[in-house]
Amino acid sequence: MKLKKIVLATVLTFGAGSMANAANQGGGSVTFTGSIIDAPCSIQPGDTNQSVNLGQISNTQLANGGSSTPENFEIKLQGCTTTTAKNVTTTFTGMEGENGLLGITGTAKGASIAITDGSGAVVKLNQPSKPQGLQNGNNTISFSAYLVGNGSGKQPRAGEDSNIVVGDFKSVANFTLAYQ
Repeated sequence: MKLKKIVLATVLTFGAGSMANAANQGGGSVTFTGSIIDAPCSIQPGDTNQSVNLGQISNTQLANGGSSTPENFEIKLQGCTTTTAKNVTTTFTGMEGENGLLGITGTAKGASIAITDGSGAVVKLNQPSKPQGLQNGNNTISFSAYLVGNGSGKQPRAGEDSNIVVGDFKSVANFTLAYQ
């Protein structure tokens, strides 16, 4: 009888310990965020905050107002209805560089970022892009960005500073959509 009680106590102890381990085999939490907006379209998740890598650009390529190769990016709209609006414009804001372009921060100096719409027209900071027509359903607004040297266009003489300083750069442009 005493042996049965010891065996029963041992089984219960190990069994309870196994259940405790089984109850916590990993876990965590999931946070859901978003916002409800008053607009005829929704911005596709993942397109509200994007990164565009402009790559490594030679300082000689930017001399005298030269530019890098454009990199494309898009803002995708979902579930659009054209009953209240037929067009959309995009306005970019951020730190201003030369000639209404987007400025850069970091160790690199002497260049700005140009943003162009799908037709290749430069979209100046704080100014709306050309209106783009909407259709019911999903829409894509296409843009490109490239680095432009702030050079005056004059060839610097030997020993003169071309105003292009090599280093890393970063820039943030916020965008706002306006429907008409």
